[in-house]
Amino acid sequence: MSGWLDRQFGLTGRTALVTGARTGIGRDAALALAEAGADLVLWGREETGLAEVAAQARARGVRVETMGVDMSDLDAVRQAARQVATTTVDILVNNAGTIRRAPVVDTTTEQWRQVMTVNLDAVFELTRTLATPMIARGLGTVVNIASLLSFQGGLNVSAYTASKHAIAGLTRAMANEWAARGINVNAVAPGYIETSNTEALRADPVRSSQILARIPAGRWGRPDDVAGGVVFLCSPAARYIHGHVLVIDGGWMSW
Repeated sequence: MSGWLDRQFGLTGRTALVTGARTGIGRDAALALAEAGADLVLWGREETGLAEVAAQARARGVRVETMGVDMSDLDAVRQAARQVATTTVDILVNNAGTIRRAPVVDTTTEQWRQVMTVNLDAVFELTRTLATPMIARGLGTVVNIASLLSFQGGLNVSAYTASKHAIAGLTRAMANEWAARGINVNAVAPGYIETSNTEALRADPVRSSQILARIPAGRWGRPDDVAGGVVFLCSPAARYIHGHVLVIDGGWMSW
């Protein structure tokens, strides 16, 4: 990078924690952050599943730690968050998420709680723990992964939709409280991306064709389409952006 580009977009010397880093958006975001120079702390349900992405990140010349954390276990999230908070984490990417597909009347309370625990409660617990030392240092960045369903209702995904509406609101609430303390809190809202969460939709030829016809870009998104937005919001170039939800959707919301 040239001097200006490095000052604006380089992340050398900073450490980023990425949840749900084994596959999909989390994996590509982690590798993109490594390309920008950030050291990494990678969280996944099982630590062994992170070995491949950790190796790829280390090949980019950065330091990498991995931790197995079950985001559906809030006690485990709290314990791991307290452990990580004893070190310097400059960037937090709250990517881990889950989805359950069923009509509202067929969605069980257990399914509802599973989704809300992973997608919202764990984000709250982890972020407020890591924000405390960020505030003390007067520097930090949080990027939450929202969704198009932060703005729309969707079909047969009531818990997921509710959780992602809440993530957009939580992003703005945290930004309001912490912007003056040197903390940037923003979110990206991916559209229809080729990940495990959309596998059922892509396997349904009718629903898949309906979705594709609605995307002006004419294709499903890829995880690396989202990674650039994450890196931008983590970079010094975004230092005056607070409480923003950046939509990365191939034009879906403009239709």
